[in-house]
Amino acid sequence: MEKISIIIPVYNEEENIVPLTEELHKVLQGYDFEIIFVDDGSVDRTAEKIQSLKKKNITLIEFTKNFGQSLAMAAGIDYAKGEFIVTMDGDLQNDPADIPEMLKKLKDEGWDMVTGYRQKRKDPFFSRILPSQIANFIIRMLTGVHFRDYGCTLKVFRADLAKKIELYGELHRFIPVLAAFEGARITQMPVNHHPRHSGRSKYGIGRTFRVMSDLLLILFLKKYFLRPMHLFGTTGVIVLLAGVLINLYLLGMKILGNDIWGKPLLFLAILLVIGGIQLITIGIFAEFLMRIYFRSSDKLPYRIKKITTGKQEE
Repeated sequence: MEKISIIIPVYNEEENIVPLTEELHKVLQGYDFEIIFVDDGSVDRTAEKIQSLKKKNITLIEFTKNFGQSLAMAAGIDYAKGEFIVTMDGDLQNDPADIPEMLKKLKDEGWDMVTGYRQKRKDPFFSRILPSQIANFIIRMLTGVHFRDYGCTLKVFRADLAKKIELYGELHRFIPVLAAFEGARITQMPVNHHPRHSGRSKYGIGRTFRVMSDLLLILFLKKYFLRPMHLFGTTGVIVLLAGVLINLYLLGMKILGNDIWGKPLLFLAILLVIGGIQLITIGIFAEFLMRIYFRSSDKLPYRIKKITTGKQEE
């Protein structure tokens, strides 16, 4: 039987650990699965609660500090052993009962990823739902990848796809976009969503601005990741040519006996030439950095304090 790895980033979720684990074991009876909790620097008793479970299929990865949900998810995926990977939140708002149906859809229909969308969200409208709707609309418009709910953590992947996706910053929201860039076959399906009963939400309007900054990165990755010279070089050449043309015009003015010193146009021409040369230089350096990146050794962007593997069930 193919193994399922369930990745759950957690941060100060001590009250949700036990009921979530019980629910997962209930709905996944008959499946070969492991649960990987990634404690993202919790300051409560989250790690102790997980260690107390004493389940042989549970692994706890503890970060040295809070690195964010994206890197917590990346760490879980790195250490996953299953052929299929499930990501979900640790706050009991995602419903474990949706996992079997999502897994069945992925297998039966040959998808690489099935991403959920929350039909009836149980969140505050102005602080959570409205910012999410705005962000989803902007992401769809700018990336050309059309899904209803980019913020839903509940997803099922094939492991080979999940391990190709590089996550950092707030990029976990863009997993369907990053997967699409890899050529993955992706579909979506409705999933349940429950109100938070314990703990505090880690999301808010402030995160929307970080998501927007990461969206700019996504757009750069989509168009210029493998060819940064096309962005910096092309822009640099245009700016440089504009500066050269203005300088040629000023040279003609000088030959005709006009005084050009101190004219704003002269300073603009000089700035354009210097700026163009700098942009072209940045493009060349970016190309070298890309080659170094692909040849460099694997260096993890997070630091792990401890990994606790499951103990034999009592």
